Amino acid sequence: MKLNEEEKAMHSGELGAPCRWAIEHMIQVGRFFDAPDLVPVTQAHIMADTESLGEAGVEFIEGLAAYPQHERQVRIPMITDPRGIDFCHYRRLGQTEQMASLERRTIDAFEAMGILMTNTCINYQTIMPPLRGEHLAFGDTGVVIYCNSVLGACSNFEGGPSALAAGLTGRTPRYGLHLDRNRRATRRYRVEFEPQHLADWGALGGIVGARVGSYWEVPVIEGIDSPPGSDEMKHMGAAMASYGSVPLFHVVGVTPEAATLDAVCDPSRLEAESVTHSDLEKFLARYDGKGEKVDVVVFSAPQLSLLEMQSLAELLDGRKVHRDTSLLAVTSPVVASDARRLGLVERIEASGSLVLEGMCFYQSYAREMAEANGWKRLMTNSVKLVNIIGGYGYQPTLSSMENCVASAIAGEVL
Repeated sequence: MKLNEEEKAMHSGELGAPCRWAIEHMIQVGRFFDAPDLVPVTQAHIMADTESLGEAGVEFIEGLAAYPQHERQVRIPMITDPRGIDFCHYRRLGQTEQMASLERRTIDAFEAMGILMTNTCINYQTIMPPLRGEHLAFGDTGVVIYCNSVLGACSNFEGGPSALAAGLTGRTPRYGLHLDRNRRATRRYRVEFEPQHLADWGALGGIVGARVGSYWEVPVIEGIDSPPGSDEMKHMGAAMASYGSVPLFHVVGVTPEAATLDAVCDPSRLEAESVTHSDLEKFLARYDGKGEKVDVVVFSAPQLSLLEMQSLAELLDGRKVHRDTSLLAVTSPVVASDARRLGLVERIEASGSLVLEGMCFYQSYAREMAEANGWKRLMTNSVKLVNIIGGYGYQPTLSSMENCVASAIAGEVL
């Protein structure tokens, strides 16, 4: 790979051992993907939940954080994905002191490196949203697909070590979606129904993602007549990335690179596949469970925006969650602060629900929480969550936020 003088200095160790490790990591990743050189990035976002890190991963980060301050500091703004612990409520959720201790150690190490503990997967809705054409090193798949697709920024899916290396060097290999030629549409879909709520938008993302099924394919979607909002695009993108490993999509007339279909593909060479209302019904039927006792209702993955928190508060006003059901609303620290100031947290928790901040349900020892609380049937409006949570031993049900709340009050899936 071609290195400039500053990158050569990093590689020779002139800027310290952490930077030397980081640039060597980037070189190896770049060689694997045949990258010609490294591209400067302006922001980094790391996924590093302690359930995945384990003791060895935390020790590795602590080792880097032990170097002198001028060597260990990240070179660009760097933020974090949701953590595994809400320190105000972890005991109530059945999480252990060992889990909390590992989390505290990770936080201490990250802070020593100058990493901002934003603890969010919706940074594009809250913290320094990137601009079109901005090169990034972002980790969370939902973050990457939203920033690529909706904002027109450029990022690949960065694993934890690669995101950390990008933070320490301000570089990432120039491959994948950092190259304009890889951002052209390769698959074309025409939607023949109008999504009614966030679960429908997530289902559309899941259907398209499952059909695409490849990181290297780029779908373009036609037939969206009413421009969706940020939360609709958030749920669709998160589901598409979850079901198909897709990091970029275009919506004709909506996303910035697809003002027209011609702008992202040659329509004469790309036949459109239909996505019908029947496809939607079949997808939703996979996650039914009507009449079943519901143990826990979870709004998470992605974290809730302030508008979603407001909608949830309105649905819960004057109502009480069933004594045998738990309702968890998971959001970012930034949104939680605003929601608390606006009285939304108080209104939500008056129903017997619990607002959790800075964490993500499936990255928070979900299996252990299920065992501690006796949870089996989980209900949510997040398509990403229903796709993942079965692997942790849950039986997932997908529905609208309205029906999830009504089911939480009734104690069974309506």
